[in-house]
Amino acid sequence: MKCIVGLGNPGLKYKKTRHNIGFHVIDQIVEQNNWKYKKDKFSAHYVIEQVNGEKMIFVKPQTYMNKSGESIRQIADFYELSPEEILVVYDDLDLPPGKIRLRQKGGHGGHNGIRNTIDHLGTKEFNRLRFGIGRPEGDLSVVHYVLGKFSKEELKDVRPSIEDAAKACEDWSDQTFLEVMNTYNQ
Repeated sequence: MKCIVGLGNPGLKYKKTRHNIGFHVIDQIVEQNNWKYKKDKFSAHYVIEQVNGEKMIFVKPQTYMNKSGESIRQIADFYELSPEEILVVYDDLDLPPGKIRLRQKGGHGGHNGIRNTIDHLGTKEFNRLRFGIGRPEGDLSVVHYVLGKFSKEELKDVRPSIEDAAKACEDWSDQTFLEVMNTYNQ
């Protein structure tokens, strides 16, 4: 089994924010396949389905961003998943809006959801799909920026990239993560 986790914050207040891009990618996968989320287990909304013959779980933690690792740890323990069988999708300030980058390991880069995931998994060696949201301009704080919505101009780059990120996640079902990285990091 492979596990793909999209990071974000639950609730309507955060639904369309930059910080919820991980949720958007998981929603894209679930919606395009006409799947339904299960609720109230692992502090998450999730669905388990077969993709290209591989059993996969798609997860949106409902613990809020800064405690995402708690939900991921529960799932990893229950399904006996190694960190290498987990892919975390999250927003990245250091990439331009819509740019995606896959990595097999790394630090948290100041991202509290990734920091908490590292703490709960006890390792930095899990797969990541970083989704660019760009940096705030002017005097706008990072907090207000990540909790803000994409502009109409940014959405032109973001929407197709959500589809690309969803495809990359599904491609991992029958390819190695390195193969997926080589395809999407170009």
